[in-house]
Amino acid sequence: MRKCGILVHPTSFPSKFGIGDIFYAREFVDFLKNAGQKVWQILPLGHTGFGDSPYQSFSTFAGNPLLISPEIMAEEGLLEEKDIEHVPDFKSRYVEYGRVIDYKYDLYRKAFDKFDLNDRGYIKFCKENEFWLDDYSLFMACKNYFIAKRRNTYESKEYKAYYKTAIKFMDNNGVKDCFYGGAWNSFPKNLRDREESALKEYKEMLIDDVNFYKFLQFEFNRQWIELKEYANKNDIEIIGDIPIFVASDSSDTWSRRELFYINTKGFTTKAAGVPPDYFSKDGQLWGNPLYNWKNHKAESYDWWVRRIENILKLVDIVRIDHFRGFESYWSVPMGEETAVNGKWNKGPQTEVFDAIEEKLGELNIIAEDLGDLNDEVIRLRNKLNLPGMKILQFAFNDCSNSYLPHNYEKDNYVVYTGTHDNDTTVGWYKEQSEKDKDYIRRYMNVSGDNINWDLIRLAVSSSAKYAIIPVQDIMGLDSDSRMNTPGVGEGNWQFRFEKNMLKEDMAKELKYLCKLFNR
Repeated sequence: MRKCGILVHPTSFPSKFGIGDIFYAREFVDFLKNAGQKVWQILPLGHTGFGDSPYQSFSTFAGNPLLISPEIMAEEGLLEEKDIEHVPDFKSRYVEYGRVIDYKYDLYRKAFDKFDLNDRGYIKFCKENEFWLDDYSLFMACKNYFIAKRRNTYESKEYKAYYKTAIKFMDNNGVKDCFYGGAWNSFPKNLRDREESALKEYKEMLIDDVNFYKFLQFEFNRQWIELKEYANKNDIEIIGDIPIFVASDSSDTWSRRELFYINTKGFTTKAAGVPPDYFSKDGQLWGNPLYNWKNHKAESYDWWVRRIENILKLVDIVRIDHFRGFESYWSVPMGEETAVNGKWNKGPQTEVFDAIEEKLGELNIIAEDLGDLNDEVIRLRNKLNLPGMKILQFAFNDCSNSYLPHNYEKDNYVVYTGTHDNDTTVGWYKEQSEKDKDYIRRYMNVSGDNINWDLIRLAVSSSAKYAIIPVQDIMGLDSDSRMNTPGVGEGNWQFRFEKNMLKEDMAKELKYLCKLFNR
């Protein structure tokens, strides 16, 4: 069955609390239903770290506490109405992460103070998730402890000792960011190396913080599961997203160091990236630690099975970012300033997916297969029978371009006007050459005056299994509303829309297109 849906992350929703959260999501599900949509796609739900990117989180298992709704907490009796009555004057169109974090965590502390740690649901949740929850909550508690402890210090004896080792793997600013940001490889040696006595000592010392982070995960899980059930009841599937790699400073790397190329002092030795190409003479150096696939295989890829099992509790379908890394991946020795001096290494091929399917059943996965692909990557995707991705904004430079709908060789694709990494369609069209604009208009037989809806119609009319439209394109928003600009370090992930921007006539137009093209 061909389906249509909308791409928007919950942080972009309307909310008086400075960031979108779960509260408005029910209303959005109602919009999807009224618009004849069957799918809602989101970005990764993980607990975002410094930089606020959902693709760099403190844990691949933990949910983002900023998505917890204070209004739902008030309904549950964890907050009082007066607690959420007076809210700072947050911007309505952009997330101000620093201010939001300070404000919402103050509310969460109030809610935690009222929460009963003997709650049966909470105890059950902690037991079922202890394989990641215990490490994550201690990791966050320790991180906050060392951030606070080091805040007013300057090049202490501890810092100088850390600097001597760290400077071999990063620049001076990177060393400072890690040390003063409480990165786990800057922990005292016994805690960094997870000696039992140190784990026990810090857990006892920081027990209130440890329990606080467990509470946040319980509350996130409780609110999100209720939302998912509501979406499914209304015949809406949620497409989730996971990055193929994890952040170097995460509870995953601290607790399972042996699964990554990380040395005895906690530094990445082989980093992820992509090689030089037409777009970048230096390639892209992401810095994420690469997987030690030999050790993953030795435990039957159990960590990956658990990772997919965990996300499938929260969503119905999973998009895996940078799918090509399972076929082969670009490995860069840490310490390099660019990705030039990397090399291709073979990935685990089908083995990971075979293990997932054996434990969890049929794969409900979308392969993010964008970029410079070789035949082996395409064969791997086809062998696994996973839907790939087609981006219409990439299509209009040549009539033989594989992203143009008339060149789709089969229907097992997800077609997008653009993704979170693209400009909005309105912004994209403005930047095209006159020659390309002419081809775009002639291909669709349009004037280009409503280019966002022209591209939406093309996506919905295609043979692709799913047609997914970013919410910005439905609203016809310009470049200042794009979600992310790859390679730009600031100003990303901030987009929000206001409640009155998602209109009834947009729902009617989407529903008409879905009915017209049998979606």
